Amino acid sequence: MRPRKAGIARATVLAVTSGKGGVGKTNVTINVAIAMARLGLRVGVLDADFGLGNIDVLLGIAPGAHVGHLVAGEKKLQDVVVRGPHGITIIPASSGLQSMTSLTGLQRERLLAALDLACRELDFLLIDTAAGISDNVMEMLKLAERVVLVTSLEPSAIVDAYALTKVLTGADAAKEIGVVVNGAKTAEEAGLAYRQIETATRRFLKRSVAYYGHIADDPAVRESVLVQRAIVDHLPQSPASRCYRIVASRLAGLGPAHGGLRLAARGVASAEGVPQCA
Repeated sequence: MRPRKAGIARATVLAVTSGKGGVGKTNVTINVAIAMARLGLRVGVLDADFGLGNIDVLLGIAPGAHVGHLVAGEKKLQDVVVRGPHGITIIPASSGLQSMTSLTGLQRERLLAALDLACRELDFLLIDTAAGISDNVMEMLKLAERVVLVTSLEPSAIVDAYALTKVLTGADAAKEIGVVVNGAKTAEEAGLAYRQIETATRRFLKRSVAYYGHIADDPAVRESVLVQRAIVDHLPQSPASRCYRIVASRLAGLGPAHGGLRLAARGVASAEGVPQCA
């Protein structure tokens, strides 16, 4: 990591999460991170699915150490971090270690100290959480300035997205949450999924959620996964890549989470108001 210049603010921390697994959350994390880096930003990614990490697999990277070594006190941050596409820095997770599914107090302290150090050298830190509402997930969400909630069009994914929003609101009612709808055939379809979540949160939780955008349903995404490359690099002109760039630009351009620009204030009055990206 390159040192930050004096006087520059610390990294903005974004947690990318989902209520349901299998909605493409990690793909969103990777591609948004790379798209941000292509804007000239210094971007880091923490694979916070501590026991079943797969960011390194999706990018074809073979790290020599992982966050498990970091929280055990066996390695320092610089020993664990690996460089990804376009210079993004990645803190990889372990795979198949049940002991990492619930961190101890000391492990959390070591992780927080490492993240504090990393944030001094970055513009954005993206935390790719596990799916669901486990203790580890909630701890990572509490750290973030904003939460990027990824959902698909499946009813179960939408219900679980609302459930996660409910739990997080109970823990931190002021936390900004924004939705990204993954795998939408049209902007109208994405807008419908978003409005289902937004309507429920307004009615039952007395809060709103922002709309950060959608990712087009694109068969090239599967191809990019098979060749272990981010689609924004593998096929930069594909519909999904264009969507990722829009979401990345939107997140990079947001102001402070409290008192700054909030997309929720704009609202999405109709499906036609949902931005096109393909």
